[in-house]
Amino acid sequence: MKRNYKDIVKDDVNFFVGTEIEHTPAWGYTTLFVVGIQDVDYIKNLYHHNNCEHIFFGANHSFNPGLNFPDDAEEWERWDKMILTFLDEGYLVSLDIPLTCAETILESRMIESNNFIPQIRVPLPYIEQYNYNTMIKLDDKGFNATNPGIWTHSLHDLKDKKAFTSWHEYSNDKPLDNV
Repeated sequence: MKRNYKDIVKDDVNFFVGTEIEHTPAWGYTTLFVVGIQDVDYIKNLYHHNNCEHIFFGANHSFNPGLNFPDDAEEWERWDKMILTFLDEGYLVSLDIPLTCAETILESRMIESNNFIPQIRVPLPYIEQYNYNTMIKLDDKGFNATNPGIWTHSLHDLKDKKAFTSWHEYSNDKPLDNV
């Protein structure tokens, strides 16, 4: 995924640092963003060298195990091992999770950590074209399958300004490699 870093468009950056601007429990924290599976010791070095308070794994939509091989347990294990290393040591960690992986992530020990922020990514293109009556339904995988019911939210209400992050706010991150 190409990103703008202060007027530089790059798609080969594996690490960048900046302030967490998405409205999560880590909002405002100095964050090390990690693209893909990386060396744990190198991540720790960058984290401490840049005085970070939070690690955001799966940056640039890089967490998508099983995209090409749905049963690729080895890729899941590599992500799991990398992230659990930090959670086990008490780091505050986020993971950008595509909706297709939302159920499978529940099988990981990550979900049990109070320092883990699972951020489930739900793409909704052309959001401004939906009318005022549009609803978002948090459903189950089948009728009465795993949840006690369903939740519906007005799309209009979900688009609250307090939760919005404009694309231009992402340009303040500083790439740490391949510059």
